[in-house]
Formats: sequence, structure tokens, C-alpha cells
Amino acid sequence: MDTVVPQPHNVGMPEQVEHALVARIDKDKIDLPVLPQVAGKVMALAQDPSADAARLSALIHQDQALAAHVLRIANSPAYMPRTPIASLQHAVSMLGVNQLSEIAVTVSLKSAAVKIPGHEAEIKQLWRHALASGAYAKEIARTRRYNVESAYLCGLLHGVGKPVVLKTVTTIAADLHVPLELSAVHAFLDGYHARVGSLIAAEWALPPQVAEAITYYSIYEQAPSHKQEAMMTCLADRLATYILVPDSFDDGTLRDHTVFADLNLYPNDIDSLISLKEKVLSLVDAMAQ
Repeated sequence: MDTVVPQPHNVGMPEQVEHALVARIDKDKIDLPVLPQVAGKVMALAQDPSADAARLSALIHQDQALAAHVLRIANSPAYMPRTPIASLQHAVSMLGVNQLSEIAVTVSLKSAAVKIPGHEAEIKQLWRHALASGAYAKEIARTRRYNVESAYLCGLLHGVGKPVVLKTVTTIAADLHVPLELSAVHAFLDGYHARVGSLIAAEWALPPQVAEAITYYSIYEQAPSHKQEAMMTCLADRLATYILVPDSFDDGTLRDHTVFADLNLYPNDIDSLISLKEKVLSLVDAMAQ
């Protein structure tokens, strides 16, 4: 997919670091994370109409650590099982193939998270934001009667470029002996994560609607083919920020965004989404462990 990602405004970014970052991006010298094999297979299975529970269970069983994590999450309060879930087959019968696929993909992606010594707190925060965005994207999709599983992936992966940008700019700054203020780090993440995320989407061969949401969610009006997914991801990102960073903006500022009208959401729809805060946070806590 040919994309035109908007260039960031050079606000607070040390010029030397920014030039070096752009050069690495332009010359394909950014170290991109590898998509975990199981995550790729589960994504493909989730999009296969003929996929069944047995195939999914067999796939998850190939990785015993993954299987253990999936069962732990399936038994968490976030999913409220009526009885303890003792096997993947039981998990499928209780949660369904789609929900189990969602858990498996999320756990698998977490295992491949970018590691940056000294920035563990930032990586944790980015991961929690991704989880909250995925959970909210599902709820928005339900309200809009759109594909819930696809929306979840869009929300979960929309900021996939941020850890890579963080690792790259901190490495560049250290090599150049340039101090990097926290405000500069945030400026780099905001300015370049969509561009790097689009590279990851291509490398991982993500579904086109997910790739487009990554690139265009903040400028969804420019999305060429999957504007609905981009809009839902934009709103999911905004709601995730609202519940995870309470002082980011107030209720009035949250509602004062064109995305609500563009998605044909009414005040009661907005109230319903905001009321899901505890449910979303419970899912985030379950997945983030």
C-alpha cells in the first residue's frame, strides 16, 4: 500500500537526532521487530472462515508458555468464567474462537515487545495504552455494527511504531551525545510513529484495514480505503488516553472532537462508551501481567 504519512512539525526535537532518525527511516535502517510466528498464524486463522476450535487449540499448544498465559487470562476476572477453565478446549467452549484468538495474539505480541533498558516504564505505559485502545475499539465496533475482531487489531496495533521510535531515538541521542528531554521524546513518538508503524505493517503483512488504521488514525479523513476503521481507531486511542491519563483532558474536551459526529455517535453512545472504563481497565490489567 502506498501511503503518504504527514511529516511532523519539528517541535522540541533536537535537529541532529531528527535528521539521523529520518535518514535511518529513508534508508530502511530501522530495526523492526519480528512478528512472532504464533501471532502471525493466529491472525491468519482468525481471518479464515473455515477455522475451527481444534485448529486454534492445536496452534496455541505448540507454545506451552503461550498456552499457560492464555489460560491464566481466560480465568481472570476480566472474562468472568462461570467455572475454572482447565484446558484450551474448555476455554474455546466458554469464550469462543474469536475471543481466544484475541487473547493468543495479544499474549504473543507482548512476548515480542521491544526491550529498552532504562525505559521499562515508558514501554509498559505504551503497552497498556495499546491494550486499552484495542478493548475500546471492540466496543466502538459493536456500537457501529462493524467487525469486532478487526477493530481490536486496529486498536491494539495502531501505536506499534512508538516503541521502535523510542528505541531508535534514544540510541541515536546516546551515540551523538545529545541530551534528550522527555518532551522531545514525546514529540518524536507523536511525529514519527505512524511512519515507522506503516513499515512494520508492511513487514508483518498485516491486513490492509489494520495497516491503514496505523498510518491514518490521527488523520482519518485522508484514509484511502478503510476510513471507518481509521475513525474507530482514532476514537479508541482518545478514549484510552482519557482513562489511562486522567489529566490529559476533561470530559468536555474528550467529547469536543469531530470523530464522534463522523461516526454518527450520539451523546448516549458516548456515555455508554465512557461507562465502560472499569471493564476496559480490568481487561488491560489481565492482559498486561
